[in-house]
Formats: sequence, structure tokens, C-alpha cells
Amino acid sequence: MPRQTAQDFDQELLILFDAYVHGTVDRRGFLEKAQKFAVGGLTAAGLLAALSPDFAAAQQVPKDDKRLTTSTVELPSPAGYGMVKGYLARPAGISGKLPVVLVVHENRGLNPHIEDIARRVALEGYLVLAPDALAPLGGYPGDEDKARTLFATLEQKKTAEDFVAAAQWLQAHPDSSGKLGAVGFCYGGGVAHALAVRLPGLSAAVPFYGNHPAAEDAVKVKAPLLIHFAGVDERINAAWPVYEAALKAAGTRYTAHQYPGTQHGFNNDTTPRFDAAAAKLAWERTMAFFGQTLKG
Repeated sequence: MPRQTAQDFDQELLILFDAYVHGTVDRRGFLEKAQKFAVGGLTAAGLLAALSPDFAAAQQVPKDDKRLTTSTVELPSPAGYGMVKGYLARPAGISGKLPVVLVVHENRGLNPHIEDIARRVALEGYLVLAPDALAPLGGYPGDEDKARTLFATLEQKKTAEDFVAAAQWLQAHPDSSGKLGAVGFCYGGGVAHALAVRLPGLSAAVPFYGNHPAAEDAVKVKAPLLIHFAGVDERINAAWPVYEAALKAAGTRYTAHQYPGTQHGFNNDTTPRFDAAAAKLAWERTMAFFGQTLKG
């Protein structure tokens, strides 16, 4: 069967699914509200399954790809949960120091999709770390619903410090050139924005449809930003004009792209919200941006 896309679903259902993904509607609430879209032999549970991630189908870089070396690492986070675990990837057979990129997951922890993203970035010539915010709670549980539930119990102040610690550890890694970039998706996009505020030594940040910092924090941003927005994403896009004005007033270097007709999560190729053309363009822009800011 052809792979389903956002165009195969009612926009109201997609908005409902976004609310479910971000915890404002629970599974039961989603199924009850989705029932009116269950026609032609479909069920609400079937709609949820159709919209949910299929990690195996979307994997681009196999876990055992010989072009890479990967490992699980632990690092200290004294101001956070005490310890951070993460997935470290780098090109195989390349000696010398590399620019480094922190890859930050969505609100489900370090799932197979984000590990795949980390491998994709590493193949572009970077030392990459993808931390798992769920590590203090046992790590990504292998189930998106369980992951989302666990994620909601995290103390976000501690988790924020874990990501700062991970970024600093990666930048100081013996194989690091010292040039540090961050890219994040949804929740991780917000983290990428936050790291730009917190880390004056950050060289580049690429938030994909992430929450913005407070406008008064824009003056602290020293790294150039490349910001990707979905076209149909009122929850995120509504706050952009205020933050953009603050970035302009602060003289921050930034470029923002909105991809018309796309849904929140358009880069995530595990779900029907994926938009292949927009994701390809956003990825090309991201790699070119990292090339300029981290390798140039």
C-alpha cells in the first residue's frame, strides 16, 4: 500500500493527534474524539495506529552501518539528575578532531528515530551526541505512550541542566574541534533555542518547530540560528512574531523558514505528518548551515 500522508487525514484529526502527542489529550480522550472520523470500516484505534510512528519503515541508516562507530555513553550532570546517558556516533576511519552536534529528541526520549537522525548527522562528518532525557527514569521504554507518560514526570529544571551538561561534555570531548551545534525537534527544538540562550560558546542552533524562549532572553543569544516552522502549526507559530522582534532588536543572526501546508512534525519520517519535499529541503538547509558555521 502507498504510504499515507497528512492529506489522507482530516485537519481536525491531525490537530487532535498533535494534542495527544503533546499530552493535552490522553489516549482515551483521543479515541473518543476521533470516533467521528472513523468511517469506512476504520476505528478510532485504527486511526491512532495509522498516525503513530513506524520506526522500521523510516530508518535511513542501519544501526550496524560500517561507515559509523556508535556507542552508549554516560556523563555527569551535577546540576541536573546527576547523570546523563546518550548515543554517540561518529564517522568511522576518520582521525583527528571533528565539529560536534547535539541532537535533541521530541517529548518521548531517545527513540529509534532520533538515533537514526544522529547517525544521519554523523555521516555528514560530525561527532554527534543524542542524549536521553528519560535516562534517570530508566531510559526510553520502547513504547511511545509509556515514553510520553514518563516524560511528563520529569523535573524540567533538572532536565534542562542535563542537556546543558551534555552539550558542554560534547564540546569538551577529546575528539571535538570545539565547534558545537545543536539541532532539536519539537520539544528538542525548544531545547535548541534554550541552549542558544544558555551557552555563549554555542556555534549554531537549528530548532525545528520548537517553543521559543522568553523575549527578554533573546539578547543572550550569540549563536546564529536557523529556525524551521511548519505551515500549519498555530501552537508554535503564534509566539514567533514577538520572539522575532526581540531577536531583531538584539541584532541576533537568524534565518527562519516556514514550509507551506506542512504539519508540526513534518521532518519526522516515521508518521504520516512527514512531508518528504519539505523535510528534504529543511535537511539540506540544516547541513549547509552547519557546514558554514561548524566547518567553515
